[in-house]
Amino acid sequence: MFDVLTIAAVTDELSDRVVNGRIQKVIQLDPLSYGLEVFNHGKRRMLVARASSQTPGLYLSETRLTADPDQVSPLLLLLRKYARGGAIVGIEQPPLERIVRLSIAKRFFPDNRADDDEDLDNEDAELIYTHMIVELMGRHSNVVLVNDDDQIMDSAKRVTQEMSRVRPILPHRKYENPPPQTKQDPRSLDAESARGILEEGEGKVAVTQHLVRAINGFSPQMANEAVYRAFGQNDLKIRDIEPDDETAGKLAAGVHEVVTAMEAGNWEPSVYIDDDVVRAFAPIRLHFMEAEYEHEAHETISAAIERALEAGGVQKPVRHAQRRETLISEIQNGIERADARVRSLTEQLDRAEHGDELREKGELIYAYLWKINPGDAELDADGTVVSLDPDLSASDNAQRYFERYHRLKQASENLPKLLKRAQAELDYMRQLRTQAEQSDGIEQIEQLRRELQAHENARSAAASDGNKKKGSRQPKPKNPDSYRTERSDIIYVGRSGPQNERVVFDMAAGNDMWLHARGLPGSHVVVHWGGQPDDQILERAASVAAWYSSGRTSTSVEVDATECRFVRKIRGAGPGMVTFRHERTLNVRPQSPEDAGLEPR
Repeated sequence: MFDVLTIAAVTDELSDRVVNGRIQKVIQLDPLSYGLEVFNHGKRRMLVARASSQTPGLYLSETRLTADPDQVSPLLLLLRKYARGGAIVGIEQPPLERIVRLSIAKRFFPDNRADDDEDLDNEDAELIYTHMIVELMGRHSNVVLVNDDDQIMDSAKRVTQEMSRVRPILPHRKYENPPPQTKQDPRSLDAESARGILEEGEGKVAVTQHLVRAINGFSPQMANEAVYRAFGQNDLKIRDIEPDDETAGKLAAGVHEVVTAMEAGNWEPSVYIDDDVVRAFAPIRLHFMEAEYEHEAHETISAAIERALEAGGVQKPVRHAQRRETLISEIQNGIERADARVRSLTEQLDRAEHGDELREKGELIYAYLWKINPGDAELDADGTVVSLDPDLSASDNAQRYFERYHRLKQASENLPKLLKRAQAELDYMRQLRTQAEQSDGIEQIEQLRRELQAHENARSAAASDGNKKKGSRQPKPKNPDSYRTERSDIIYVGRSGPQNERVVFDMAAGNDMWLHARGLPGSHVVVHWGGQPDDQILERAASVAAWYSSGRTSTSVEVDATECRFVRKIRGAGPGMVTFRHERTLNVRPQSPEDAGLEPR
């Protein structure tokens, strides 16, 4: 976003690339956007200034932009007269303001300021200074041209006295910066000042929101990053933290880390994207976004800004937790459907196992025909009561029992297979839910969502016409998590169904060890030995398998381990569903890879 930090980075870039450059062309891109083609250091660049409320901006574009021939405003004509053929001789950002002032010098012959008489190199000509002021303040954004006495010549938006009593922007009026704010300067914030800010906040107010109110020039994006750097999370409320010396010191350090680039100029232009949708751009790394969105590094802040504009601008993100809960809800629907199927098939199988009772009742009817009278509702055969349909003959009642027996017997031949398939479906959906609950960011959530969609498509296709190939292609999995031990063993962790399959059947050797929490949904973990098999390494890998299972919060979890050559896919089941043999079971405490002493590869 265009906060004071981004504008400071833009100012540094423009100072390096366009100061002393000659303005060769001035164009209007749309009603509120202007472009100045600047030649400097042997290269042409377009300096773009946008006053739109939705997408304000100031940046250098490497793209060759064209003018809108229908747009010819008074400001464009003035810029052509006073800027085209001139030079940018200075760039300044007032401290902690979202304003950039570009100073332009151009020579005119005495008593003649016609547009075609400019001659920057002719010392007999009069040197005239004008200043293009770009204000990047949301709906108050503007581009204003002033003379050397700060008298307004014109602006992209004219602001009348009725529109703003405090600060009208009209030709011939004196230009004034926005009224100064009496907030804390972030550059001089120390622990004592930070403690005072925390003590002034209301308990229910978010710390980030309070910082925006209390610190001069601090945007929500800057506040989120400062709080995240200070405390490792950015969703704290004032009541969640004690305003003691330690806490205040951390907050002051977090704020200083965010603003220090303004003094040092050590910019790291960054864009954060989600499926090519830009969620944020900034001149520094935003650690609070890196767990959820893909980070793109750019050489300049202008390149980052242009990347955001090309993608349609910054769009408000759907938070990771929100996406995760939506996915979990969809998976839960699948779990409930699969569970109902398992219960139904179990009941059918239970009835089928009692099919002999139906045959025996049919045989009893024939054995006691002499005892049955027309209209009887039951038969008492030496203590065994057989229900009868009084509207049917004794023989027809017997045949009905035999028919029910044969139907159940026929069904019972397929029921175990159907039940096994339904149970595999239920296990798979539970595994998917566990992986969604333990997802670390947007990228993994989206991978799991695509996996679920592909699985649902395959089920629908198989149910409709038996075409198991139609719609069943699983998304290409991202590389699984991998870690290294101190003796160079490699431990792979599958974080989705396709990744689980990949670590076992594509990446592992036959004598590598496969591990999985016993009887619990979770990740497949594979140990690729760097030397001789080692029980201590295996136990550490087992603790990681327990961590990436639904037993994460337990104090002890049983984990099965066997060589990968003894692991087999379950035919027709979801990705990552397997059978195994020759296992041994370890009892371990769940540990994250870091706590287990593993280093990311």
